[in-house]
Amino acid sequence: MSAECALGATYSGDGQCRFCVWAPAATTVEVHLTSPNDRIIPMERLDRGYWAVDGEGVEPGSLYLYRLNGNLDRPDPASSSQPQGVHGPSQVVDSRFPWEDDSWHGLLLDGYIIYELHVGAFSGDGTFEAVIDHLDELADMGVTAIEMMPVAQFPGTRNWGYDGVYPFAAQNSYGGPQGLKRLVNACHQRGMAVILDVVYNHLGPEGNYLEDFGPYFTARYQTPWGRALNFDGPHSDEVRRFFVENALRWVGEFHMDALRLDALHAILDTSPHPFIEELATCVHEEAQRLGRNVYLIAESAANDVRLVRPREAGGYGLDAQWNEDFHHSLHALLTGERTGYYQDFGQLEHLVKAHREGFVYSGQYSAYCRRRHGSSSRDIPPSRFIVFSQNHDQVGNRMQGERLSQLVSSEKLKLAAGLVVLSPSIPLLFMGEEYGESAPFQYFVSHSDPDLVDAVRRGRRGEFAAFEWEGEPPDPQDETTFLRAKLNRELRREHRHQALLQFYRELIHLRRSLPALAHLSKESLEVTGYEEEQVVLVRRWHESDEIIIAFNFAEAPLSATLPIPSGRWRRSLDSADTAWGGPGSTTPQEVDSSGSIRLALRPTAFSLLQRIQET
Repeated sequence: MSAECALGATYSGDGQCRFCVWAPAATTVEVHLTSPNDRIIPMERLDRGYWAVDGEGVEPGSLYLYRLNGNLDRPDPASSSQPQGVHGPSQVVDSRFPWEDDSWHGLLLDGYIIYELHVGAFSGDGTFEAVIDHLDELADMGVTAIEMMPVAQFPGTRNWGYDGVYPFAAQNSYGGPQGLKRLVNACHQRGMAVILDVVYNHLGPEGNYLEDFGPYFTARYQTPWGRALNFDGPHSDEVRRFFVENALRWVGEFHMDALRLDALHAILDTSPHPFIEELATCVHEEAQRLGRNVYLIAESAANDVRLVRPREAGGYGLDAQWNEDFHHSLHALLTGERTGYYQDFGQLEHLVKAHREGFVYSGQYSAYCRRRHGSSSRDIPPSRFIVFSQNHDQVGNRMQGERLSQLVSSEKLKLAAGLVVLSPSIPLLFMGEEYGESAPFQYFVSHSDPDLVDAVRRGRRGEFAAFEWEGEPPDPQDETTFLRAKLNRELRREHRHQALLQFYRELIHLRRSLPALAHLSKESLEVTGYEEEQVVLVRRWHESDEIIIAFNFAEAPLSATLPIPSGRWRRSLDSADTAWGGPGSTTPQEVDSSGSIRLALRPTAFSLLQRIQET
């Protein structure tokens, strides 16, 4: 029997199931079947610490544990299902599913319009099935990809997902593996891609039994969550194999279109062939074999351009990266906040650079980091950056979890929407943003260990110190903290919220229908900031189509002469228009330019002009 057998329990039909686990320090390993009949199946030791056995009379639904050294029962690290939670037995699952997406090959990345959601808070039921009920409204708005916060099995029934301890198991309270497959299948039937947030930089503390099996962790490095995963020490090949196989399982068995890789700056690895690069190679090879477009999207606080550089150019070969600098630049301008990491932002030039290049901090000194920070992304295509005005982190890591709708005016919400959706990068919306949801999104957990709960509470207080926020953070363990985060879709019926929703629909329609906006390129992009007037002027073009967008960040009306290429221009959109709940546009419907025009804009509003084609 080969050590290359698939990790976990692989059911092949007719009561046949192969079990495979890595436990290099164990002297014996057995499969302890606990249901429907209690029995023990000894496993065979293979090369490099693997153990395997072909079990007979094992059907889907059977529950099992691995018994180590004759006396220690533990769930399967590569469990496909944990129906009784993180401390209960693992479950044998039949991986077969009646997929209806044979003709689905995925979308091109530059066509992604991403909608990030938390499965538990997105609907009243908080399940995969309940997400399906709202896919049509997302598709109608123009969303082309949903991104789920992590769904790997975590303790209890409510959690952000970053405390997962069974990376292969879809959360039981969300609907388990079958529910997740039904959701992916439903998305593909609507032409919508699915991105899954995965966590390869740490595992949660409760229910984490990996150390009983092998050296998954190393004492050489520390992360904010404790000891780091062992990606470059002795036995690291098998640890890497565990996480690479996990990614391939999501892509292959679950038909995921992209994986968002959480906090890559916390993966500590000094090897000549880093784990991240190996992961990218394996996933892209699998995508090619499957004939599908599959992407890896990085989240990192390091502003390290190597993540998205091609491997042949010395990079790791990931496909895109979240651009936190874009968010920070926009948020600081809209709110005036200057504490925490916002102390590095607040000038119009920061937003201009984020729009034009990607990273704002590209090697210069950062007051927040107290050192030079980042690398230049000037030569990186804009389609390799994901931009946003809100996401789970930027909302949820505020002390009170305020959304942007609670911090700024309706006009500023539209200004933010325009900068994100009409950017040359890939836009991401956070659930409820499109209609101005007011429910706070705060950190929540449901741990069973009182000491761990206290540690989480203390940790949250410490995280807010740099922002100088007043008050006491809500209790993450209190169920009401989670219930408050659930969306209130009834808001969509109210005029102000309905107008904002229609505005988002129009923005997405323009992005997809105007060639100058649909074509994502730095070569056909000019961005200029006018600090005194507080205006950002964006010019984009593709073939014969050309647009100008003037964003006014000033709290006062703007009347300024701005350089507009010669020709006739038509106003295609004004965020101040009464149709979007604004006070009314002050920009002419059509203007003639001989190289510049005097443009009038409402406070914190923007106007999009499209060149009129001469016939």
